[in-house]
Amino acid sequence: MKIIQRSWLTFCFFLLYAPILFLVVYSFNSGETMQTFEGFSWVHYQELWQDTRLLQIVLGTLVLALTSSLIATAIGTIGALAIYRTPRKLLKQSLLGLNNVLLVSPDVIIGASFLILMTALGLQLGFFTVLLAHVAFSIPIVVLMVLPKLQEMNRDLVLAAQDLGATPTEVLTKVTLPVISPGIFAGFFMALTYSLDDFAVTFFVTGNGFSTLAVEVYSRARRGVSLEINALSTLMLFVAFVLVLGYYAYGQRHKGQKANKIKEKVK
Repeated sequence: MKIIQRSWLTFCFFLLYAPILFLVVYSFNSGETMQTFEGFSWVHYQELWQDTRLLQIVLGTLVLALTSSLIATAIGTIGALAIYRTPRKLLKQSLLGLNNVLLVSPDVIIGASFLILMTALGLQLGFFTVLLAHVAFSIPIVVLMVLPKLQEMNRDLVLAAQDLGATPTEVLTKVTLPVISPGIFAGFFMALTYSLDDFAVTFFVTGNGFSTLAVEVYSRARRGVSLEINALSTLMLFVAFVLVLGYYAYGQRHKGQKANKIKEKVK
């Protein structure tokens, strides 16, 4: 039974990572296509650094993702707090249902809806409209990440702080936010990820010379994907891998420090 499980797990990982490995290997191909590997070369990385338009698009995509994620995290956290503190159960469930509409709706429908709304408002399509759209579809993600942490929070902490004379602002900043901070960070990084790789919604609301990396890759793919894109993807994978390792190391260190504190208390 264990052999079957391991074989199935290996097969699943192969399906997931074989295309990525294929992409990385051919980013070092001296040829111009992914049909044959002609030899090892850094030529496509050199072309990438010389492609100022693509680098500007990458920078613009990062700025867009960070800005939209920060705004969505702030609004989503406030929204989660509002839903959590809603006393009426029916109203709370209705708010949760409305929050989840954007999560289950097709991206094409959402993008078309944003396009119709922004056109009706007379907004010129560009960075600002893309930012509004990314903030809008990221807020439900943040709410979904923060709300469980609020539900897990021990309400006695809030009551104790209030009994000790803490103001509502002090309860929020010194008790509630520190407790739910893992959910807030998770919501931020989820929103960042969704913003970075979104294509369908962005495709509808972008314009005026502004483009994101996903839209640019799509437009270039119609003319035939250059191995320059492979080089860029490899660098982004490397950065993501380093961030994951750093987050894992930080988590292990935090667990170790917490365990040491518990041991000291026991002693």
